[in-house]
This record gives sequence, C-alpha cells and structure tokens, in this order.
Amino acid sequence: MTNPISVGITVNGEDHYFAEAPTVTELLAQLGLPEKGIAIAVDGAVFPRGRWSEPVGKGWQIEILTAVQGG
Repeated sequence: MTNPISVGITVNGEDHYFAEAPTVTELLAQLGLPEKGIAIAVDGAVFPRGRWSEPVGKGWQIEILTAVQGG
C-alpha cells in the first residue's frame, strides 16, 4: 500500500501535506492567500517571485509575510 501523502511542508508554523508538490502559486491559492503584497521566505531565505512557478520541496519551512501599513 502506498502513502498518498508524498510532500510535507510547514507554512507559518503549521504543517501541510500534499499528494503532489504544488507550486508556490498553487499553494497560495489553496491557502486562500493573495499573490500581491506578500513576501515568501523558504528555510529563512527570501524566495524570489520569479521562482513561484516551481514546485515546493519536501520538508520546506515556508514563511509568508504580508505588508502592513503603519507608522
């Protein structure tokens, strides 16, 4: 029997599991998050928007940061 979960990642401290690795853009859509006004870090390093079409990697620690106005 095969395990239907092949990719586990952590997003903002919460574990998520997928049968197939989504792209970063697909991940944002699944989490109901916008693509604009955010920054993404993977394992503590900025993940450039130009790479958001790549599948996420198994075990990635992802932080999604939103811009906040204030002063």
